[in-house]
Amino acid sequence: MNEMVKMVVVITLLSGLSGGLLAGVRIGTKDKIEDNELSFIKGPAVKEVLKGCSNDPISDRFKLQIGEKEQFFFVGKVNGKPKTVAFESSGKGFGGDLGLIVGFDISENKIVGIGVTTHKETPGLGSKAKDDPKFSSQFKAKAIDKQFKVKPDGGEIDAISGATVTSKGVCLAVNEAVKSYQNLKNDIEKKLAEFNK
Repeated sequence: MNEMVKMVVVITLLSGLSGGLLAGVRIGTKDKIEDNELSFIKGPAVKEVLKGCSNDPISDRFKLQIGEKEQFFFVGKVNGKPKTVAFESSGKGFGGDLGLIVGFDISENKIVGIGVTTHKETPGLGSKAKDDPKFSSQFKAKAIDKQFKVKPDGGEIDAISGATVTSKGVCLAVNEAVKSYQNLKNDIEKKLAEFNK
């Protein structure tokens, strides 16, 4: 019995120590992981979506709460004034979650572009959501006053051949981004005012 108590105490101590070390590593690497995500995963999509801006949208960013998650909003300036904002949304594709950067023109309430950040879609089919500019260009300059849908569902978006589920997932992510943008428009404008100074 005495051996059993010692074993439980030792296992408890080792578990607590391991958990503490893992938590410390997580906290210590959080900023580095965030920087790498911005540089290699989200950054290329943000820069593509906000192409033509006179600033670096990765540097000019702020955070706002969307649901339970705090999210980066990337600012695009034209002639030194904030004109566009982009942030990440997600939808469900054939292979799992799709990460999508969606950019908005603040004054015109239109989409300036979309770019896939992460996906698990089939190479050569669903992966075209990220690789085929013809698909993503369908969203450019569209007003945000109605839902985005693929043509088989009564919408205007041509689905990727052989990847209708992926195409629907992208539309879902865009619709979620539009909803968040509309709900946070006042907060976004207040934050953008700080970039005018």
